[in-house]
Amino acid sequence: MKLSLPYHGLTLVGLAFFATLSTTQALLQNDHRLRHKQLHHARSAALASSGSSLTSDPYGNGGTGAISKVAVDVFTHPTTKAVSTIVARSFPDDTEAFKNKYLYQGPKITLKVRAVDNSVPKPSTSEDHHHHHKTCCEAPYSKLFARNARTEATIRKRQATSDSICPATNGTTYTSAAGVQYQTICNINIPGQDLPFQTVATFADCVSACDTINSNAGEDNCLAAIFTPNRVNDANDCYLKYATDNATPVDALLDGAILISSPSAVQSSVSNSGSTTGSSTGYGPAPSYASGNSVIVPEVAYSQLHGPTQNYPTNQYVDITLPPDLTLMTSLLTVGPEVDLSIDYSISPDTGVLPLNSTTIPLLADLTDTPHLSRDGGKGGLIDGANLFIFCDTGSYSTTTDNTNGNFLAFVSSSVATDTGMYALYGNPIHLEDGIGEWSDNVGRMRGFSPLTAGEQGYNLAMQGQGQRYAIWPESSIIPLDGQSAILFAPIVYDNVDMTTHVATFTYTGATLLTVTAGGGGGPIAERTVDRIWEDDEVEWGCVGGIRSWGPSGIGGSDGMVYIFGNVRGGLLLAKTPPSGVADRNSYQYWTGNSWSHGMQAPTSTAYFIPGSFMDVDVFYSPRHLTFIIVYMTIYADSTFYYRYLQADQAILPPYAAGGNPSEDYVANILQYNWSEEYTLYKTGTGLSGAYTYAGGVHQGYFGADDIVNGGSKMLLSWTAPTGLDPASETSEYQIITAEIDWV
Repeated sequence: MKLSLPYHGLTLVGLAFFATLSTTQALLQNDHRLRHKQLHHARSAALASSGSSLTSDPYGNGGTGAISKVAVDVFTHPTTKAVSTIVARSFPDDTEAFKNKYLYQGPKITLKVRAVDNSVPKPSTSEDHHHHHKTCCEAPYSKLFARNARTEATIRKRQATSDSICPATNGTTYTSAAGVQYQTICNINIPGQDLPFQTVATFADCVSACDTINSNAGEDNCLAAIFTPNRVNDANDCYLKYATDNATPVDALLDGAILISSPSAVQSSVSNSGSTTGSSTGYGPAPSYASGNSVIVPEVAYSQLHGPTQNYPTNQYVDITLPPDLTLMTSLLTVGPEVDLSIDYSISPDTGVLPLNSTTIPLLADLTDTPHLSRDGGKGGLIDGANLFIFCDTGSYSTTTDNTNGNFLAFVSSSVATDTGMYALYGNPIHLEDGIGEWSDNVGRMRGFSPLTAGEQGYNLAMQGQGQRYAIWPESSIIPLDGQSAILFAPIVYDNVDMTTHVATFTYTGATLLTVTAGGGGGPIAERTVDRIWEDDEVEWGCVGGIRSWGPSGIGGSDGMVYIFGNVRGGLLLAKTPPSGVADRNSYQYWTGNSWSHGMQAPTSTAYFIPGSFMDVDVFYSPRHLTFIIVYMTIYADSTFYYRYLQADQAILPPYAAGGNPSEDYVANILQYNWSEEYTLYKTGTGLSGAYTYAGGVHQGYFGADDIVNGGSKMLLSWTAPTGLDPASETSEYQIITAEIDWV
């Protein structure tokens, strides 16, 4: 499959021209994802060729206009009482307009404004773009709009406060106000495995929050509490854990408590509302189910825009010495895709996120610069308590300020970040952290999230500057596999940019299977389980997503089925396999329209389980409504999320829920009933450039017990909004924006 499209110089003025293609539905349906990649590829190829960055205003505006240099302190949130600090490097003179646009959509908040010095030197950088070449770039730390206390702590020595119990009580028994006994631990982190974060004033309050969860559940769902004394009076200083695996010593002040015993809990499975609660699992909060025997029609009650996410890179990397990159034979360094490069080579050690373990921890070193990132995508999900945001093409740049764009460093086809503060719980923009294991060197070049084979990486290195490369684009939400891992089916794309005409040709060469884990302190890790599971002439199974059908053992178990979608012209096809068979092509069965068959459906099949013209898709079970909901964006470039629900003739219950049938595959119901008409869920509006938004996804489980997939009313949406700006600018080429949806 190929698609050639012209570039309008290096800027393209965004991607809005694709909206004019909506009448050519076949082109859009077959190649919808490729239209999102143009600007990145032309720009990155040009930068790699010239060895320089685009530091001038590509639109001839001569700069950003009238700017006020100020710093903003944001105090107590009027509803949640959370307190946070925001440092704004620059924004228009209208402070009130800035506050309304970027900080909080709701009751009035208080700002303090003070002058700050914005005289910052232009950071230097090397023109050598090899991933392991190091340069020391001295530049002050700066970031658009915000710097939270977690980031502040990375640039100052952490000191104990009067509220800290450590190190004096380390290893002793602590009794909470409720009479529950814990063992104290000092400066120990428990990566992932998070229950919803808390904002508290003291260590005692944090432990009490753990007690409250267990008391409400009637069992021990919270097993540990980690309090950060240096974050008192900032959001989310109490981290509650549903498991205590992989406890790791850290160079940070942490007051912790691990549950020893608890009083006899009151056993109750029915809440005051009449909803039933299932058993808790290691995957997260136990779902709460609506009462009654009928489907409850889903309706939208409320929505709240959070605004653009904000990047907070870690300040360390793994200074590891790697073997030389593979040098390919000249016969392989030709223009055009070569499948053997994806299937006949081992994984390149130069790519993929590095784990933190006994081998890599001694190799930790400081980043000498704070990299600026520009990327699109941003779907993800919840794994082992960590909320992941997974991106496609990602460019890294040296530190960017309000008056100086960073210099181009490197470009990878995927990256990943985790939500570090759960700020969306309070209606605020999300803070994303790129892990220690993502960095390739001390200035912030990246290794990429999805590993490349040595053949793909060797080709990319040899052809850089000429316009050709292999890319792995993870474009769907993750599909949970068990309590600790998930899977992604990601397209392998050959990208060929003509450096004279700037015409890009993208060729789909198949799809790879990634197994994703939370990864601990190094960051989420993707293992390339099958280098190429689907071929280029087959349906792109799973690349638009899927759904996990949990078995009788419940959420996080190893039984049940995995369903994956095939997005073709006219609708979504369906395939399924046991969880143990996800990496085995022969284990899959395909829906023919009447029955299941091991014969794979062709791209021309019309055996849809739901008809429509889809671009981005999430299907999930809602315990609140006792049915399935599909949330999606279409190919028609209208910057809108839509939804439908399954019109079952009776309530649907999973096999692990009270009243559910242990022998039933509850997801199979999506083939038995009709879907409702299409409803508008949320209109995102266009990006700053006026171009349509895309890469829309649901971050299932984000709101914990309040999340729609757990029986709550809330849902987190994210999408990509093109800005039309230089990727090296503070605002970046794309913004990843989130919003909360509340359901009736």
